[in-house]
This record gives sequence, structure tokens and C-alpha cells, in this order.
Amino acid sequence: MKIMIIGSPGSGKSTFSRKLGDALNLPVYHLDLYFWQPGWVQTPVDEWTVFNEDLVMHDKWIIDGYYGKTLDIRMQAADVIILFDLSPWITTYRVIKRRIQYHGKSRPDLNEGCPESLDWELVKYSWNFRKNRIPGIIERLQKSSENTMIIIIKTSKEAEVILRNWTS
Repeated sequence: MKIMIIGSPGSGKSTFSRKLGDALNLPVYHLDLYFWQPGWVQTPVDEWTVFNEDLVMHDKWIIDGYYGKTLDIRMQAADVIILFDLSPWITTYRVIKRRIQYHGKSRPDLNEGCPESLDWELVKYSWNFRKNRIPGIIERLQKSSENTMIIIIKTSKEAEVILRNWTS
């Protein structure tokens, strides 16, 4: 099974991915871990595209992360696409909370050498994700194969129910 999980920063993608991966015994790939090199250096675009093309060739996976420029590569390969479409109040709160929780440390889904940080650009990106990104994602989802299962999660409670249903 190939499961793609996308959504705003702070939507709960990584935590959900880890729990689902453990329950279904699927390898989980957090894209932030591969995209951000130590010191918050971005992977070059060509290299990133090849990485995504190679990653989706695996027989089974859960891939967590948005990265719009390579989104179609993952969408075309996925059996299931889960979109987290939570309120910007929740996601922005979580981005700030995460900054406090991991102060001076790298999160488990990030490379060492990428200590948790918070800047105005990330806060704005998280706050505006629903308005600026979700419509385009929905448009892309509508073009997905009819064999692709699409799940849109609007609340944390829905995420818990889906995890429970898939893991019981």
C-alpha cells in the first residue's frame, strides 16, 4: 500500500504518519527529513525531483509532506491520499507549540542540524495554507485516478477515528 499524507505545517501529518506506519507495518518517509540538510539548507530542485521519483518506486510506503513542486509525482503513485485540512487557528497554534517543545533541538522528523525554529514566514505560511494551498490541492485531487482513495481530515477527532478504524 502507498499512502500519501499532506497538509499544513502543524496539521499533525508526521504524528499521524508515525502511528499509521507502526500500525500497518509500513515504512514512513517524512519529506522534511530528506529535503532539509543540516543548517536548514534546501535540497536542490533537480536532486529533490529525482529523490521523489525514486521514493515512489518502493512497493509500499507512507510519505508525509507537502512540497508542491513534486506533489504530482507522489499523487500519481499513491493508492491513498490523506489531506489534513484543519483550521489555521489549530495549525498555527501547533507550529508555535512545537517551537517551544523542541527549543534548540531537531524534531524526530527533521535532520540533525535543523533545530526547531519559528519565523514570521512559517507562521504566515501555516495560517494561510488553507486559503492559499488547499484549493489547488483539491483541484489536483479531483484529477486523481478513480482507483485512488482520498480522505480529507478536517478535525483532530476525525484523524483519531481514522487511525482507530485502520488500526483495529
